[in-house]
Amino acid sequence: LNERIQRPPQPPLVYLPPRRRLPQKRIMKLPLATIAAFVAGASAFAPPTFVGRTAPSPTSSSSSALNAVAKKDSYSVTLLPGDGIGPEITAATKGVLASLCERCGFEIELKEALIGGAAIDAKNDPFPDESLEQCRGSDSVLLACIGGYKWDNNPRELRPETGLLKMRKEMGLFANLRPAKVLSQLVDASTLKREIVEGVDVMVVRELTGDVYFGTPKGIDERDGERVGYNNMIYSESEIDRIARVAGDVASKRGGKLCSVDKANVLDVSQLWREVVTDIMTKDFPDVELSHMYVDNAAMQLIRWPKQFDTIVCGNIFGDILSDEASMLVGSLGMLPSASLGESGPGVFEPCHGSAPDIAGEDKANPLAMILSAAMMLRYDLDRPDEAQLLEDAVEEALDQKLRTPDIKQEGDGCKLIGCKEMGQAVADIVAKMEVPVTV
Repeated sequence: LNERIQRPPQPPLVYLPPRRRLPQKRIMKLPLATIAAFVAGASAFAPPTFVGRTAPSPTSSSSSALNAVAKKDSYSVTLLPGDGIGPEITAATKGVLASLCERCGFEIELKEALIGGAAIDAKNDPFPDESLEQCRGSDSVLLACIGGYKWDNNPRELRPETGLLKMRKEMGLFANLRPAKVLSQLVDASTLKREIVEGVDVMVVRELTGDVYFGTPKGIDERDGERVGYNNMIYSESEIDRIARVAGDVASKRGGKLCSVDKANVLDVSQLWREVVTDIMTKDFPDVELSHMYVDNAAMQLIRWPKQFDTIVCGNIFGDILSDEASMLVGSLGMLPSASLGESGPGVFEPCHGSAPDIAGEDKANPLAMILSAAMMLRYDLDRPDEAQLLEDAVEEALDQKLRTPDIKQEGDGCKLIGCKEMGQAVADIVAKMEVPVTV
């Protein structure tokens, strides 16, 4: 079952096992509406276009947007600053949103709640019930980042990451979409050669509420006089079915290519994953070109020849790793937003980067990923696509003005080095002066 190394411009050469049709009665048919990908001609930062999780309101201006609520004059958004650089990028984003609301004549009530290490310190709980209920009752949720060295040695139930997993599970956020698109302004910020990364545009669709992170049994026991740690890497057909449908629709609206990543040569759970994905694509997305790739080869190919990929779908742990790797193709995690979505209710929008405790409080953080996450929130949870476009355009304008935070500053690039506060203020000032784009 060996996979051969691809050589540009050849397509991936991978082993495709004979497809075994699964019993139809075991496939769960979801009420989840289809989810699409990047719209042709959209802003470089524009995230995928979605079809609604809920029935579109007759008063909504867009029947094709993924909206938790219909467009209105005032919204309630839960803000989760979290840990590390979180409060700094949150402050910068709040300033940009305030400028946007004033410019466009609507209101967003931002109400903060606790998560992660901050919640552990204050409530001895990484995601208190009151935070969960506030998120559920909001129109949307905007998260900064969680974690830090301070809590690394805590027991599992008192670690920041446990709160993040709880939020995803309790809110039903099973689909995580992470775009990785190399911008012309930052092509030289990547650690890879220009000819490798120029033109890269990849969407990673990651299943978010299953796999080894949530599987049971799990724990650390003593056996035969020594400690043994174990987790359960597990997926049901229905869990694979619903993420495969999301990925299929994303791929069908992008370049029409989907690469499903697994480890089917050694893992039973990956064999099931491959069979279900193949079955769904064959029956319901016949126009999507499906390939399969082992995760170790995918990790190598993302660095060697990233332009071979359009849309990637994978399970939770593989997606966790590969989406971070794909993100670094653009030069910095500080530039990339993400969306975590369920079948209904508010989504959670957050930057791809972590809490960077080593630079917390030093005004070195890049706030652009969180600002762009706010743009995704406006587009898909708040039914404000024009305002989302304005934010995306403002970020690109800031880059065109040669403003750079330390993570994207290159020696001799002729750009101005600025901090988190100044970058946030620059984007806010640009927003205040820009014309509001109108979608047709």
